[in-house]
Amino acid sequence: MEEERFSRPGMAAVLSFIFNGLGQLYNGEITKGLLIIFFSSISLLVLIAGAIFAGFWMSGRVVFEHQLAWGIALFTTGLALICGIGIYSIVEAHNYVPKK
Repeated sequence: MEEERFSRPGMAAVLSFIFNGLGQLYNGEITKGLLIIFFSSISLLVLIAGAIFAGFWMSGRVVFEHQLAWGIALFTTGLALICGIGIYSIVEAHNYVPKK
């Protein structure tokens, strides 16, 4: 039964596509899965912070001088990190080889 679970790399890839790190948890790589979930959460917070800065600038509630630049930079960085971590998570979950 244990061998059958790890012989389904497609299932692990789909789980990682749905939620970053879930495929690693499915494969039994608990630490790696939790780290991916942690870094995905941090990336999402960076993206949200950038959206808030840009949103405040668009609504006219400028708090500091370069608010739009910071908003765009944070939003772009967060989006790039989320995409990169997501692709890494899917590929790693699909290419997992169980240790014997």
